[in-house]
Amino acid sequence: MANTLRVGDVFPDVEMPDQRNLPARLSQLTRASLLDQHLGFADGYPLIVQFFRGFFCPRDQEQMRQLVQFQRELAVNYSQLVSISADPPIVNAAFRAGLGAEWPFLSDVERAVIKQLDILDETEGEYAYRAQPYTFVLRPDLRIHAIYNGWFFVGRPTLEELRHDLRAIMQLRADYRYEAYATPAVRQVRIPQQEWANGAPALGASGLPVARGVVRWFDSAKGVGMIAPDAADASQTMDGRQINEDACEANQDRDGDVFFHFTAIPGEGYRTVRAGAPVQFEVVQTSAGKAARNVQPLAQPDSGKQTKPRSRRGGRGKAITGRSS
Repeated sequence: MANTLRVGDVFPDVEMPDQRNLPARLSQLTRASLLDQHLGFADGYPLIVQFFRGFFCPRDQEQMRQLVQFQRELAVNYSQLVSISADPPIVNAAFRAGLGAEWPFLSDVERAVIKQLDILDETEGEYAYRAQPYTFVLRPDLRIHAIYNGWFFVGRPTLEELRHDLRAIMQLRADYRYEAYATPAVRQVRIPQQEWANGAPALGASGLPVARGVVRWFDSAKGVGMIAPDAADASQTMDGRQINEDACEANQDRDGDVFFHFTAIPGEGYRTVRAGAPVQFEVVQTSAGKAARNVQPLAQPDSGKQTKPRSRRGGRGKAITGRSS
């Protein structure tokens, strides 16, 4: 048994290099998303922390193969997984790539965390001082929900046991049921498509204030972005084809920036917008700051110059794309 931690204790919020040798902190994986924050859901998400001996261990290899089968299910359940070993990032990167794993592999080369948890294996005859194979299932606040001692393989969690753990944690969320998304406040930010059934309404018709700005960034995978209003410095925009929400953390805290979800763009189906696009929109106040709705492209003034039409091949496309109603 891990001597320093029990179910109900708070797991240390440690930071270690991942397989790219970039720092990764556990609390960054469990935090509520930008969309959740603006919807008023601050619960965050579960995290599975798996300690493994190394690439050489057949039991670790089998557990990893099972987790690879589980990773797609974890993604659609908004749950996170990290694997931690005493191997350096380059070794973890090779092992991860060979498995086809997509979750972070963290390196505790100095064994600092492994020793802190009192799970150092001092009996290993092949490679010295490895982690004992423990798996911890954590709540979003890093409080321990379950501990699995995997010294024998039968002690490692089955995928069904992990499903039960994750369900128990997710059921505690404020938005676990449909009714949480049907409130007027949530529908102002995560907008039902039928709101746009008759096309884009006139800006301001809802009684909300109207503003203009430039899209600073848009994460096409998560469907969220930020707008820099005209009064803010919009000089730094990020190419939406290359960024994601996590990469834009530095941009999230700019004073005056306005959050938006893709459903704020009138239309049908999945809508996107490119970084740097000028837009006009209505402003909604949320518990996490300002959000935009009824986001519409802002027509550029005609300079009078004759320009040659750009080919769509290899170009950046329209400022806002998606089917209009």
